[in-house]
Amino acid sequence: MGATIAIARREFAAYFATPLASVFLCIFLALAGALTFYLGNFFERGRADLQAFFTFHPWLYLFLIPAIAMRLWAEERRSGTIELLLTLPVSTAAAVIGKFVAAWAFCGVALILTVPLWITVTWLGNPDHGVILASYLGSWLMAGAFLAVGQAVSALTKNQVIAFVIAAAVCFVITLAGSPLVQAPFSGWAPASVLEALTNLSFLTRFQAVTRGVIDATDLVYFASVIGTFLVATVAIVDHKKAD
Repeated sequence: MGATIAIARREFAAYFATPLASVFLCIFLALAGALTFYLGNFFERGRADLQAFFTFHPWLYLFLIPAIAMRLWAEERRSGTIELLLTLPVSTAAAVIGKFVAAWAFCGVALILTVPLWITVTWLGNPDHGVILASYLGSWLMAGAFLAVGQAVSALTKNQVIAFVIAAAVCFVITLAGSPLVQAPFSGWAPASVLEALTNLSFLTRFQAVTRGVIDATDLVYFASVIGTFLVATVAIVDHKKAD
């Protein structure tokens, strides 16, 4: 646990040691605001809530989260520092979890910086704060799932651009697993149970369920399972690369 915390602190501090943190946060806040107030018709809707804000989170994460995750291991392999990291008295699991926690905490910072929007809708009306709080939790959990996928992909290659593209593609498929676009190849022959299972695997489906203000244990278990599965996969990949 001590090693995991130490790595998490180092990685989290590294974000703010370069312009990366400022660039990401500015892009996230600018896009979130623009999508909410313009495409989301925030004022035209005449309702004091953040539904328009959270509607675009899966699509923002589809591009921004892989941009964070692509450097987690690809940069270590490209620069050769992965050998130094893995020779330290730190287990691979501790390194993987530490990196993930740091990136997830960074995503949490980005979400916290959007709290003024919450204050704004509270000033404009009387929103359902329970729904907003649940939506923030769901957004953070979904960001963690995107990150876990991106970290596993990052461990596969030393090229950050390739890691970004593959991670974005995998997250796109999982996000839209319940849509006709993904289900079309299966709809002609697969039983209804398979199509329903694909729908249940969708990030979008699970996130939309949480944004309705109902935090179901199955949704929490789903996001935890996705995060856990891809963290285990990352450990296996890094160990395999280390053996090579």
